[in-house]
Amino acid sequence: MVVEDVTRVKDYLNKTKLASLDYVINPYVGCPNKCLYCYAAYMASFSKHSEQWGEFIDIKRTPKKINIFKIKNKKVMISTVTDPYNSSEQKYGVTRMIMEQLAKSEAFISVVTKSRLVLRDIDLFKKMKNVEIVISFSTIDENIKNKLELNSSSIADRIETLKELKHNNIKTVVFISPIIPGITDFRSIIEATKDFADEYWFDRLNLRSSFKTKMFNFINQEYPALKSLYDYIYNQKNYNYFDDVNTEISDYCRKNNIVYKNFSAGT
Repeated sequence: MVVEDVTRVKDYLNKTKLASLDYVINPYVGCPNKCLYCYAAYMASFSKHSEQWGEFIDIKRTPKKINIFKIKNKKVMISTVTDPYNSSEQKYGVTRMIMEQLAKSEAFISVVTKSRLVLRDIDLFKKMKNVEIVISFSTIDENIKNKLELNSSSIADRIETLKELKHNNIKTVVFISPIIPGITDFRSIIEATKDFADEYWFDRLNLRSSFKTKMFNFINQEYPALKSLYDYIYNQKNYNYFDDVNTEISDYCRKNNIVYKNFSAGT
């Protein structure tokens, strides 16, 4: 069971130092998707909760409206450390309220989610001048997904979501992230989604703090043959594996005329 609470904030809109972005909006603190690899898990140590990351969520509330003139021609991402269409959104509607405020903005808006619930807001996306819906995948295999992402939408639902967005002429992006060494097959994800994606993004698995231990335990139990590879990458700090993967991504995308951004390669 996910513990829900309300937290008051000054503003939904926050400046960010993330490359290629100007602002971020995170409607919630925490994320019930409970992805084993989640890079945002470190934020649990800054919360008032005793629960683990994935077991609590704070619903953000503020009376302040988003200043859409402030973000004119700026790049805004929703969200960076939560899924804006997580299981609590159906009940609280914070993301819907934010989208209603952004509907007439002239910002470049990227909405990142794993959830089919994003389809609920198609009516608002159609009013936006520049919006792209980013659906993330780390695998195309439902069995692997169920081990890595305990409460997230199925792979089949994500593909159907892409289809529906594409049918409604909304720009779609498939975010292959994180690329999990020895597990993520980016080619199979592209093959399964290529008819419904306008663009592809890529990023690698970064491990730090407590969730590094969780991922190593997972690899040791489920994929013991990969133990030496993970030690090589994350303990010995040798990233040749990702250099090779980045080259493969570049070659594959160029050969197949795929529009892409690889954040781990800086392209």
